[in-house]
Amino acid sequence: MNQTNSDEEEMLEEHDFSNGIRGRYVSRFKEGSNVIILDPDVAKIFNDSESVNNALRSMAHIIRNRHCIDF
Repeated sequence: MNQTNSDEEEMLEEHDFSNGIRGRYVSRFKEGSNVIILDPDVAKIFNDSESVNNALRSMAHIIRNRHCIDF
């Protein structure tokens, strides 16, 4: 980061929020999020949330069924 960017990112003593919209992003916070970073080799295989979720659901199903069987 160069000096110019650093100066621009400094917080001002006074901000004008008169044009702000109250609660604009509140729905995003209510939804919550779980961010998980995939290793590059895994990301090549699972390139979107849906594919990751489907794979994990399949694994969970296998694990659940395996633990229910007593030998």
